[in-house]
Amino acid sequence: MMQGISQEKLGEDLGLTFQQVQKYEKGVNRIGAGRLFEIAQILDVPVQFFYDDFQSDEDDSTLSEETTGYEAERTDLFASLATSDGMQLAQAFLRINDVTIRRRIVDLVKAIAEPDSADTKD
Repeated sequence: MMQGISQEKLGEDLGLTFQQVQKYEKGVNRIGAGRLFEIAQILDVPVQFFYDDFQSDEDDSTLSEETTGYEAERTDLFASLATSDGMQLAQAFLRINDVTIRRRIVDLVKAIAEPDSADTKD
């Protein structure tokens, strides 16, 4: 029981049996991002809640600066996907079948996200 909800109740809310929930809990079955998001909503916790206790087997002092930067970037990515807007954006993006349009959207978002030098001039 987590957050005051039983496996049976969680399974019911997800449309699954409690045995399927047990398989998720024990790591027998993998949990997809969408399902993890649903579970987080049902439990009223952020998706990051499930990663807080994750520790790498490697000693942090052996990680290179490049790897550490990557890990920080990855953490930021997971945090942004854990938001409602991030999840909606990711789900909508994945429904776009035309690869060319998806690439153009990525280019558009990159252009919007980059600071415009004209806007920063005083």
